[in-house]
Amino acid sequence: MSDLPRKAVTRTAKLAALPLGFAGRATWGLGKRIGGKSAELVAREVQQRTADQLFKVLGELKGGAMKLGQALSVFESALPEEVAGPYRAALTKLQEAAPPLPSGTVHAVLAERLGEDWRELFLDFEDKPSAAASIGQVHRAVWHDGRDVAVKVQYPGAGEALLSDLTQLSRFARLLGPLIPGMDVKPLITELRDRVSEELDYEQEARSQRDHSEEFAADPDVVIPDVVHQSDQVLVTEWMDGVPLADVIAGGTPEQRDRAGQLLARFLFSGPARTGLLHADPHPGNFRLLPPDDETDEAGQWRLGVLDFGTVDRLPGGLPQTIGDSLRLALAGDAEAVYELLREEGFVKDSIDLDPDAVLDYLLPIIEPARVEEFTFTRSWMRNQAARIADPRSPAHQLGKQLNLPPAYLLIHRVTLSTIGVLCQLGATVRLRDELESWVLGFLSEDEQEVVVQELAGDAPGA
Repeated sequence: MSDLPRKAVTRTAKLAALPLGFAGRATWGLGKRIGGKSAELVAREVQQRTADQLFKVLGELKGGAMKLGQALSVFESALPEEVAGPYRAALTKLQEAAPPLPSGTVHAVLAERLGEDWRELFLDFEDKPSAAASIGQVHRAVWHDGRDVAVKVQYPGAGEALLSDLTQLSRFARLLGPLIPGMDVKPLITELRDRVSEELDYEQEARSQRDHSEEFAADPDVVIPDVVHQSDQVLVTEWMDGVPLADVIAGGTPEQRDRAGQLLARFLFSGPARTGLLHADPHPGNFRLLPPDDETDEAGQWRLGVLDFGTVDRLPGGLPQTIGDSLRLALAGDAEAVYELLREEGFVKDSIDLDPDAVLDYLLPIIEPARVEEFTFTRSWMRNQAARIADPRSPAHQLGKQLNLPPAYLLIHRVTLSTIGVLCQLGATVRLRDELESWVLGFLSEDEQEVVVQELAGDAPGA
């Protein structure tokens, strides 16, 4: 492989091979069953072959194809285990590994963007990439001042590939159904396509990462590498070691899982409140669990490292207060108030008339983690929620079809669902209420908020 496959006809043919390949394997499987092999064994073989092809095609094409694969990887928790199992390993690979570009191509990009003498900027540069993802790959290096750095190099033709892939994928999104049963991928593809220009803009990514790095510089729990250098198609940031979240998911201790889950929830809700930005690419490949810093952390707590700020949602006032208000009212069982709030914000269109109690019944199982002091996120809980909403025979499915998602909430919705998917992969026990109370406006009533403020100031009665 000498370069990123760029020709639309070539990429389209490879993408089209995914559902066609599945159909061919299904026919092969039928022949095997007629020949005497058990249906269960044949189904496993078909799914495993499909998973292998999924990784091979999406990984080689990178671009929008792999971006879709990464986005899908966090939702495998919602799939039945017999379906999710064969895909899990293949999709997890897409979170931070893909076939790399040859060093000659990488050197050409560096020479074009950093100058012919680009090697003088580094004391050392590793040609073998440490990670290869959807639109770029990362090389470990040592900056000229001695700092360990990560050099993110954008693939030549990445923009063209992203648009081509996502356009083609949207045209036969329904044919991808057999690959990820039960999931409607078309809205996800549309939202990813709308974010293409941001994903390719390394200058904007550098600004977003600097904003986060400065805000979280003294944070004891969340670590964000600073930006060292940025130019078109090349981004240099401080290097960050640590345990990839995918490894924690695969074999972490219960303590590591719970700690990673708590900090992931904290970052989701605190980030917008502190920076006015929402990190919008929460798949496990973008997170690390860092060991305690002996110099600054006497308690010996693991920390969360956060990478990749290529896609963010701009929320100058933090998460909309409607989210906090509606959660508080729903948990209080005030169906009429919740319904009116959702109607005002456009979640219920003026032309639709719904039963407020039915809307509340639809919401309560979803917000169960916010009802209790701590909640254990599991794949089975996620599957139950997905099945309840996806089953055409269920009242939840019928009501959900009548609800509307306003454009301002599209990305917030996807990020929240993705984060919940990762929490379920971790199997983490999380004190979600703590994070909601601390960071989401409206989750506490005005009186409750005043008590919290007084307690923090040491002025509460009895203090």
